Amino acid sequence: MKPLTEQEIRASFINASRREAKLASLPPELDRLGDRWESLDYLGWTDRSNQQRAYAVVPVDDQPVGILLRASERTRKASAMCAWCEDVMATSDVALFTARRAGAAGREGNSLGTLVHTDFSCSTHVRRLPSSLEGGLDPVALVGRRVGELRARSSAFARRVRDGS
Repeated sequence: MKPLTEQEIRASFINASRREAKLASLPPELDRLGDRWESLDYLGWTDRSNQQRAYAVVPVDDQPVGILLRASERTRKASAMCAWCEDVMATSDVALFTARRAGAAGREGNSLGTLVHTDFSCSTHVRRLPSSLEGGLDPVALVGRRVGELRARSSAFARRVRDGS
């Protein structure tokens, strides 16, 4: 992922008002990411003051697409697979997040949901070495495939929010 400034992040939000984008909390580690930008497939974080609100900035066609997300109320503890990284080993701390669609569709109340890790750690999960259950697979090829699939699934979600379809 390309490094982003605070202004670029705020300007990237497609389903937030100007006021919401201006008031959005930024990731606390933003100024300390340095070389770690290269190992991020998207930037995601939870609002420190409101745990039900989260944000993701996903590269779509080499442009940052920022999405305001709402976490569902968790009524019971359950395991689920993240729809973005599809890591079968890390199935705890996955929640349903919804995003209001951009434009007219969002103003009419249309939204889109997805299951994602609550700490937005997908980039770490796809880069882990294969487990013994995945034995016999080329580790470099497997990690490369996982990274590509994460990027494809997260950008597809961002496109659907952006395009209202």
